Amino acid sequence: MSILTITEASRAGISALVASAEAGNDIPLSRHGKVVAEVVSAEEISSLRRDRDTLRDAALVMARFATDTCIRTDLNQAMESFGFTRAELEAEIVADIAAGRA
Repeated sequence: MSILTITEASRAGISALVASAEAGNDIPLSRHGKVVAEVVSAEEISSLRRDRDTLRDAALVMARFATDTCIRTDLNQAMESFGFTRAELEAEIVADIAAGRA
């Protein structure tokens, strides 16, 4: 896989770069000796995005698994810990609806 400078890529033309990417050739583009972009096929970028999403989901599952204390709190316990009763919250909802805020 050869690296093209931005200038070389401009001279080659976008259609040549796209045709090469469609054929499965990834084309790294460099500026000042550093790769700053890469021309890849739509199929490749779609696959990379799926992999990224899968890895993000897996990391989230692992983090939740590692930090799960197995202690569950139901709604009544949560309300009690914040100093609310179900009647107070229901009255607040009714007031918001009556005032057009909900």
